[in-house]
Amino acid sequence: MAGSEAAARDADSLLVNGILGESVIFPLNIQEPQKVKNIAWTFQSSVAFVKPGLQGAPPEVTVSQSVYEGRINVTEQNYDLIIEHLRTEDAGTYKADINIENTPTTTKHYHLHIYRRLGKPKITQSLITFVNNSCNVTLTCSVEKEEKNVTYSWSPLGERSNVLQIFWSPEDQKLNYTCTVQNPVSSSSNSVSAQQLCTDISSSRLRNAVLPSGLAVAIPLLIIIPFAVFLFCFYKRRRDGTDLKGDVSKKTAYSEVSRNSHPMESRIYDEIPEAKVS
Repeated sequence: MAGSEAAARDADSLLVNGILGESVIFPLNIQEPQKVKNIAWTFQSSVAFVKPGLQGAPPEVTVSQSVYEGRINVTEQNYDLIIEHLRTEDAGTYKADINIENTPTTTKHYHLHIYRRLGKPKITQSLITFVNNSCNVTLTCSVEKEEKNVTYSWSPLGERSNVLQIFWSPEDQKLNYTCTVQNPVSSSSNSVSAQQLCTDISSSRLRNAVLPSGLAVAIPLLIIIPFAVFLFCFYKRRRDGTDLKGDVSKKTAYSEVSRNSHPMESRIYDEIPEAKVS
């Protein structure tokens, strides 16, 4: 059972802090529990009615509101009230009317506040600059869900804020910064190494700087090389086309000459015998 933190305001009023989902105890501090006749608990309306058990049996508890069914119990010796599986709507002021034999009714009030148990805080960085070989970083510490009454502190600087500005230099080799979050029921911490943080940031900046320079060289090459190949192919085709045309013209002229000359030779050869006969 999780404990609770309670601080007395006065003799009949207590401030009780509970953790969401866990249990809380309302202490009655009864001096003579064996003389208790009954105890009536109210929260806006009746919550539970408690009376001693028969022949030393545990106290009998009658729950008046269905929202508390299975969540209310009473300690056997002191009749302290226990509420389990706390919900946000359980927060508020509870009243106990205590009836003891031969004693006037005593009334006590309990002001219940409910908080979440804090998880590990998250540390994020922003506003990074590099000046004179030093790394200037702004760190922000935060919890998963924004809660009331949460305090932040940084060590080793002792800063009490969720934002911290650091100035790291290579001389601070092993310096860590720890953020601690705390509320009335819990606390949690997380640490970050400024050396690792600044190293990661500087490496990332270097990669981002090299990448555009590489692209500046690669992009013109991607344009020039295909264009040069295209011009070479175009020039080669034109040259091959010109040579082919010249060859075709030569072959045509040769064919014409051959066709024109051959019949003429045949006719001359045929006419010679006729002249001899005459």
